[in-house]
Amino acid sequence: MTQTIKISKKLERLHPYPYLDNFRDFLDYYCNLYNEDIAFIIKEKRETKTSSAQHRYISFSLLRDEVHAFCAYLTDKGYQDKPIAIIGKNTYEWFATYMAVLINGNIAVPLDKDSPAVETISSLERSGAKTLVYDPGKESLIEELRNHFGDEMNFIPMTDMHNLIEKGRSLIDSGYHRHLEKEIDPRALAVILFTSGTTSASKAVMLCQDNILTVCYDCVTAEDVRRGDVNMAFLPYHHTFGSGGQIVMVQAGVTTTFCDGLKYVQKNLVEYGVSVFVCVPILMEAIYKKIIAGVRKQGKERQFAAALAVSRGLYKIGIDIRRKMFKDILDQLGGKIRFAISGASALDPEVWKGLNDFGIDLVQGYGLTEAAPVICAESSKHKRSGSSGFAMPSVDTALYDVNSEDVGELIARGPNVMLGYMDNEEATNETIRDGWLHTGDLAKIDKDGFIFILGRKKNVIVLKNGKNVYPEELETLITNLPYVKEVMVFGQIREEGLGSTGSRNLSKDSSNDLVVTAKIVYDKDFMKEHYTAESFEDVEKVIKAAVDKINDDLPGYKCVRRLILTDQPMEKTTTGKIKRYKNQN
Repeated sequence: MTQTIKISKKLERLHPYPYLDNFRDFLDYYCNLYNEDIAFIIKEKRETKTSSAQHRYISFSLLRDEVHAFCAYLTDKGYQDKPIAIIGKNTYEWFATYMAVLINGNIAVPLDKDSPAVETISSLERSGAKTLVYDPGKESLIEELRNHFGDEMNFIPMTDMHNLIEKGRSLIDSGYHRHLEKEIDPRALAVILFTSGTTSASKAVMLCQDNILTVCYDCVTAEDVRRGDVNMAFLPYHHTFGSGGQIVMVQAGVTTTFCDGLKYVQKNLVEYGVSVFVCVPILMEAIYKKIIAGVRKQGKERQFAAALAVSRGLYKIGIDIRRKMFKDILDQLGGKIRFAISGASALDPEVWKGLNDFGIDLVQGYGLTEAAPVICAESSKHKRSGSSGFAMPSVDTALYDVNSEDVGELIARGPNVMLGYMDNEEATNETIRDGWLHTGDLAKIDKDGFIFILGRKKNVIVLKNGKNVYPEELETLITNLPYVKEVMVFGQIREEGLGSTGSRNLSKDSSNDLVVTAKIVYDKDFMKEHYTAESFEDVEKVIKAAVDKINDDLPGYKCVRRLILTDQPMEKTTTGKIKRYKNQN
């Protein structure tokens, strides 16, 4: 360790909640506390022209009872003797299954519903799971799995859960309690999560109950999530950020609803009166861009800018009229949204600032699966544009191998750090050294202790002259262009005949053998409507001019010198992250 800067600044705990280190105690305590409050709203029938939507309401007490009943059924059948895998979209049944596995002290294996069959088979085999609880929408995948595993795997469709819960309830009513006899070790393996990657390259992260509950405790005590809030579960539950966020909602006494689909997000926000949610930047950016596009379409840019100036000025002197000033905008989102957490990747600072200007308390967090997942975050009291806030209350953070620009790898330690990678001691020892988790992300710390993530260490473009270019920094600048849907900056090996942006004479620049390249997915309709650019040549001309302007404010070595333009979306993970290694062409 050539140099380490310890970051002592941490978020303080603002709300009193007891810390419970196992899910059995956790579920019983909070479901008893909130009792008949509504934990989940489930839409059983959508609204039509002739009938209203039909909903089912799950109270916290019913959540507790059904989880216990399903746990009893699984235990009585012997399914809890081996890890239990779960696959499917976000549903009440998914979360109830997850809780039922954990309150028994068993091992849960959440699987990505969008993974190909070969990867799902590999994950099931590597985890040792012998039971799979699945979403009925995955029948084609299940058929492949049945053919592969035969009688070695127990398949439970979520559509059967109601009947199985009733069987479990009958067992409990007759005095059955074997599902609660196992003593839970909070530091024993509880969840196996497969990181994204090819079948052979994916790592299996091992988390314990204490890992997960520590993070949830930090979040619920430091963030402004309140009893009676309404949440919409956007993030996939098979990610720790998604399932962990749902656990926080239970801990805080929040009602959870589910989205009908991405194109219904705005409608569902209004329908349920959503007040709080955890999401990824791509969703927040889509919401913001839609709002701004509406302002432009109405020709109200000047009035909007004037309102912002007045609101910001008053806010600086302690007068907050944001939600009144921008009531029309907030009403488009249901009128109730007051708090949101964005994570998984960097949020465009313009979007962060814009939504906060409207009176939505938007904070950013940072973490990774290996940290269950949160390492640092902003809070309502501690926010700074572009930052990931302070370390969580239970976490120590530091910079490792700091360079001349005061940039180093962010490392962390605390009770949230994983047990290790399953069956991969070498990778575990490489990632966790001297008790510190090496995140692989580069960061800077400002004078007030705010953490700024610069991007993945492996993504840094190292030029021949020794200069470092951080792709995420350039991506943020390019994302601000109104017609940019997606962008990825990377270093492309120099080849003659490939076009540059035209902003620099590439042939005269021999300082490096990599070209800073931006792949941009543009909005074809926006280009046509606002620039009358329909041909690729016209689109290219508009984007080149804009990138030239960005380059004018950058040091020469950081300039984007080559563009790859397309209107087709890039391949992404289920949390909206661009798969860099699959999109560099």
